[in-house]
Amino acid sequence: MTSPNSFSVSGYGPARAGWTRLFARDSLARRLDWPMLLSALALSGIGSLLVYSATRNRTEINQGDPYYFLLRHLMNTGIGLALMIGTLWLGHRALRNAVPILYGLSVFGILAVLTPLGSTVNGAHSWIVLGGGFSLQPSEFVKITIILGMAMLLAARVDAGDKKYPDHRTVLQSLGLAAVPILIVLLMPDLGSVMVMVVIILGVLLASGASNRWVFGLITAGTVGAIAVWQLHILDEYQIARFAAFANPDLDPAGVGYNTNQARIAIGSGGLTGAGLFHGSQTTGQFVPEQQTDFVFTVAGEELGFVGAGLIILLLGVVLWRACRIARDSTELYGTIVAAGIIAWFAFQAFENIGMTLGIMPVTGLPLPFVSYGGTSMFAVWIAVGLLQSIKVQRPMSA
Repeated sequence: MTSPNSFSVSGYGPARAGWTRLFARDSLARRLDWPMLLSALALSGIGSLLVYSATRNRTEINQGDPYYFLLRHLMNTGIGLALMIGTLWLGHRALRNAVPILYGLSVFGILAVLTPLGSTVNGAHSWIVLGGGFSLQPSEFVKITIILGMAMLLAARVDAGDKKYPDHRTVLQSLGLAAVPILIVLLMPDLGSVMVMVVIILGVLLASGASNRWVFGLITAGTVGAIAVWQLHILDEYQIARFAAFANPDLDPAGVGYNTNQARIAIGSGGLTGAGLFHGSQTTGQFVPEQQTDFVFTVAGEELGFVGAGLIILLLGVVLWRACRIARDSTELYGTIVAAGIIAWFAFQAFENIGMTLGIMPVTGLPLPFVSYGGTSMFAVWIAVGLLQSIKVQRPMSA
């Protein structure tokens, strides 16, 4: 039993000597999932090189400084690491108690986007511009709060031993919690983020042990909803055009289909080993738009070839593999659900981002986790890593 003044880290006992507890031989450092952490760091490191290659000659956006985006990408990664450490230090159990506050803040953030504070970037009205070249996309943090909120509700009575699986009422409550921010994000409209959130919900429900009827019902409702969104013309013209170009790549090769066509040319020209870092003709010639963010994978395909692109996919696979092990080995349903939600998020977003550069998925503007340039997305994925690491190093509450 700890004294009232002691500080507990993720439920495994009193902390000693502040931050030194992180590196003591008997504590955190030895329990961290190092394959996941090193793979995520490697992805961010590779992303730094790709972002620099894509932007060093882009004088119209780098303000005349070839290192403009590189330095900011490294800074975003550093802040993300700090957020990961802070999340690990607080622990996923402490954040479970803070879910109502976090949920309220995230909903307030996306509502702010719909006010005059919101700005449109690349066709999506989902940003808050802070000035000085910095901006915030609140919908990225909503992904985390949906995972934590649904996990809190679905696991509450199961972890307490009252039930073996979540009942229908609890599932309905968790879906209602997720529906509010999703509907707000749909109003922006940020279709890519909505797609990720729906996949997160499916992953969370599957991991919770809820009846499969809910999963099938959600898939059916999602299909009907997608048809309704299309028929009611809720989507903006540029989003409709993107789906049309996906269905027919030759529809407008010089217009809406330009990005995808140029992306496929860049990746296809890389061959086995690529043209060499900083030597890609498509990248140097600035033929692929938004190459530091949505289409960063094209830089890898062209300059690092199949080998380099395959390495990125392999590292993402390691992150997902370790996350699956963490979900499997968690001592509580809450931890399992949180890990499963993150797995669904990372897996779908990576597949969608890489798939749209290859022309097998529609263009939605989703970044490649850990690799693409973008502050909010980088912060969110590293917070998620902190949650996974917290679940990994946990001990039973009696420890």
